Amino acid sequence: MRIVFAGTPDFAAIALKALVDHRHDVVGVYSQPDRPAGRGRKLTPTPVKQVALDANIPVFQPPSLKTPEAQQQLRDLRPDVMIVAAYGLILPQAVLAIPSHGCLNIHASLLPRWRGAAPIHRAIEAGDPETGITIMQMDEGLDTGAMLLKVITAIEDGDTGGSLHDRLAEQGGKAIVKALALLKKGELQGEAQNNDLACYAHKLSKDEGHIDWNLEASAIERLVRAFNPWPGTYTDFNGQRVRIHQAIALDESPGQVPGTVLKRQRDGIDVACGTGVLRITSLQLPGARAQTPNDLINGGKELLLPGQELN
Repeated sequence: MRIVFAGTPDFAAIALKALVDHRHDVVGVYSQPDRPAGRGRKLTPTPVKQVALDANIPVFQPPSLKTPEAQQQLRDLRPDVMIVAAYGLILPQAVLAIPSHGCLNIHASLLPRWRGAAPIHRAIEAGDPETGITIMQMDEGLDTGAMLLKVITAIEDGDTGGSLHDRLAEQGGKAIVKALALLKKGELQGEAQNNDLACYAHKLSKDEGHIDWNLEASAIERLVRAFNPWPGTYTDFNGQRVRIHQAIALDESPGQVPGTVLKRQRDGIDVACGTGVLRITSLQLPGARAQTPNDLINGGKELLLPGQELN
């Protein structure tokens, strides 16, 4: 089959690499336009574009697929199927209808559980016990198409947004290879989604990372894990922003106002929450690198001492 692939970040690049490694006939790759990156603000190829260039696959980077010119360009590739993964551009109905087998999306949740931009992070934040990959037949709705294939993975206690992203990216590559094999044999069957079970995974914002110490410690711990490495979680102390990289919820009675530092020990800094206690095990002060409480104590800094308050 003649395959066109559309994607932009690392998550999609891993899927494209899987297709290339399995010698699928990828006749064209679509990715968002290059953007400035790094200190020099140099235009940098997207991860998907880089994989395509390495494999000598033609790359197309239109700012939109809504124009007649962009749609004709796609028609000229004569795709049998279009694979989409975190592309970042809307595919209008005219584009969805071009491939003879339509467009298949690699979505990082067990639909219809999390539709939208940030399913990986929202699953951790909500405390879901499992998530996975859904290969979906795309339609005009937001992640509303028929489910074609699912792969399930447990969300472990130590999973972060980063670790779960990497695991799902690998599973997404394997899942689309399997789905294409079933499609070729005529055995890929769709199942309609139950819209009543759908949740919307809103795009992440940096403001959401500001810790509300009135919440349960377990909820704050999940937020810290979900937003690691980006956009990160933080709290304010004496007018300075302190970033929290790792933390553990303790089932203890705080007995203090939420946000009050209870203990500062080498294995963690305990902070009172609305319910329970959060033990911070990795943090970052302004202008410094991430460090453990042990590093903080060894540095002789009189910060985050018992009785001091975070907000």
